[in-house]
Amino acid sequence: MIINNNIPALNTYRQMGANQLGAQKSMEKLASGLRINRAGDDAAGLAISEKMRGQIRGLDQASRNAQDGISLIQTAEGALNETHSILQRMRELAVQSSNDTNTETDRKELQKELDQLTNEIDRIANTTEFNTQKLLNGEKQGLRAEATGTVTLDSNTTSTVTATPATGTDDLSVSGTVIITRTADLGGDLGDDFAIGDPGGLTAALNADGDELTGFGDTLDLTGLANMQVGESVTISVKAHDAGNDDASKAFSFQIGANSGQNILVGIDDMRAEALGVRNSGESLDITNSEKATAAISTINNAIETVSAQRSNLGAFQNRLEHTINNLGTSAENLQAAESRIRDVDMAREVMDMTKNNILSQASQAMLAQANQAPQAVLQLLG
Repeated sequence: MIINNNIPALNTYRQMGANQLGAQKSMEKLASGLRINRAGDDAAGLAISEKMRGQIRGLDQASRNAQDGISLIQTAEGALNETHSILQRMRELAVQSSNDTNTETDRKELQKELDQLTNEIDRIANTTEFNTQKLLNGEKQGLRAEATGTVTLDSNTTSTVTATPATGTDDLSVSGTVIITRTADLGGDLGDDFAIGDPGGLTAALNADGDELTGFGDTLDLTGLANMQVGESVTISVKAHDAGNDDASKAFSFQIGANSGQNILVGIDDMRAEALGVRNSGESLDITNSEKATAAISTINNAIETVSAQRSNLGAFQNRLEHTINNLGTSAENLQAAESRIRDVDMAREVMDMTKNNILSQASQAMLAQANQAPQAVLQLLG
């Protein structure tokens, strides 16, 4: 018998500490509703669930972004609805003025209204805004098409290679292809060896360092292209702009995904009177005689078709964004369910574990009391 070290008491104390710790962890999980409250609870699960949380919050924000995009499109489309009404009235005036039952004085009065309507088209285009950003004055006419293709070098001397874009071929070029023309030997600095263009007039040139194509708003990285061998390929991405517009910032970019690069570009054409053709060199259409008024009818018809095409395009983007919102909601819901399975606690199971640990802790306390009484038996030997 020994009294300096009570081994049964030490063992019971260790067991009691483990039981109390287990009960404390169970209470923490039940109080928070989370199975993982700190990295030590499940290091791998924490890392995975945090990544999922980032995706979930990104998807939720992307959905809000898409809703804001729809609001922007609706603002622009609503303004164009009034532009349509104005053009219809202008056409009506032109038809009226074409009739020779009107005198010269009558036509001058019709001209006054047409001038004011033309001014109103400009006012609408110049003042329609969303969050202080102009929508219809041409500042955001932006991109027409995006295309990606792969080109393969088929000769190490003079060669023309073609990439067929995956999308947007009609808008990208007349031929529906991107052409890179080889004009010099592959060795040495790229210099001006490569040029890119298409029959539609889109052009680009190498930058000063000779390693990037510019001219489509975004640069196309050609680093290492000088060392291409016959049969090797390189993927290029081309964004085609409206004529005279080579700035990628001139399009609305809607971030509709949780990750980088998951965006769509929406351009809105110039909807001012001159862009629509109903004003020329600062002057409104002339309907002061029958011949000019008849010609104005065709011009206004073209303007109406232009506005119709722009409204149709905006409507297509709006419908696309509505589907995007539905898809984002489904993705976020599924990710939330997956994150919940990793992070959330099973309340029933945890209550069961806490009850077990509490009972074991109470039993350990009782046994510790018994173990502490054992050394007192030594006193009987002294009696």
